[in-house]
Amino acid sequence: MNNTVNLKDRLGEILDAGCKNLGVQLHDEQRSALVGYVLLMDKWNKAYNLTSVRDPQQMMVRHVLDSLSVAPHLRASQVIDVGTGPGLPGIPLAIMQPGTHFTLLDSLGKRVRFLKQCAYELQLENVTPIQSRVEAHTPDTPYDVVLSRAFASLKDMLHWCAHLVDSKGQFLALKGQFPQSELDEVSNHFHIDDIINVDVPDQDGDRHLVFISKA
Repeated sequence: MNNTVNLKDRLGEILDAGCKNLGVQLHDEQRSALVGYVLLMDKWNKAYNLTSVRDPQQMMVRHVLDSLSVAPHLRASQVIDVGTGPGLPGIPLAIMQPGTHFTLLDSLGKRVRFLKQCAYELQLENVTPIQSRVEAHTPDTPYDVVLSRAFASLKDMLHWCAHLVDSKGQFLALKGQFPQSELDEVSNHFHIDDIINVDVPDQDGDRHLVFISKA
């Protein structure tokens, strides 16, 4: 029991310090949900192999804080997180932005089962997990933003996801080092709107947010 309490406290401390550095403000309920999410990921990871990161404290830094770096730059009402895996960055962002609806898309059933359990246990009413390949997913209405983290190259993401947004929609990709070679491959059917360098606390290496729209 003490170990669980100590881990919760430590995760909360890492989260608080990281959010302060990111300029992200947390309510108590959001803080509790983000810590709960990491504990769920750690628990399910043992059987489901959701992530290669095994240490919950590293999950908080490398997964949750990394995802939250997007929060100050995301303004939308309908977002799809493609290739979401265990819900990254969709679940942390859904916790931070309850007014935005997040569709979490993944092709693996075990991941989608985990996402449904997260939505249930964390009481996230703004999350819809869907099991599907991205090419096969046809929404009733276009999304405002297609979000991706560690999903595919920019060229492939745009090719596979073009049908998910209309001319007003935007693609937002979370990348590591400046993706010059990937940017060079983007066809002239698309426009690079912005590239933002984000500094994720305690994270080695660069992180960049790439914003793209249809030309």
